[in-house]
Amino acid sequence: MGTSVRPFLMFEGKAEEAFTFYAGLIPDSEIVEINRYGAGEPGPEGSVKLALVRLAGQPVLCTDSFVSHGFSFTPSFSLFVDCGSDAELERIFAALSEGGGVLMPLGDYGFSRRFGWVNDRFGVSWQLNLP
Repeated sequence: MGTSVRPFLMFEGKAEEAFTFYAGLIPDSEIVEINRYGAGEPGPEGSVKLALVRLAGQPVLCTDSFVSHGFSFTPSFSLFVDCGSDAELERIFAALSEGGGVLMPLGDYGFSRRFGWVNDRFGVSWQLNLP
């Protein structure tokens, strides 16, 4: 395998819930592989050691950290999604912002026809764009 770069999302106990939600929401997405902690391993048995998900074809790695860290997700890193239609943009924006927070409501900010930025209920930041 050659050199590759992929986003890596670290959750604290919600990885499977998050990537299942994302794969069902974003077109052309799928859960490719899930490796879980087994008995006697450092993480809680059955929790996500490492998962590979494809979101609109983009490989994303996910894990559940069994260590509580002094940090979480930040909007300074976000997943940028170019949507294929206004209806798709609105559907994804509504689903991702539910239980999360809107950083920039859907609108015309001059650099795209329609754009919005949200933090989802898991804390992951998403920029949604209609080019």
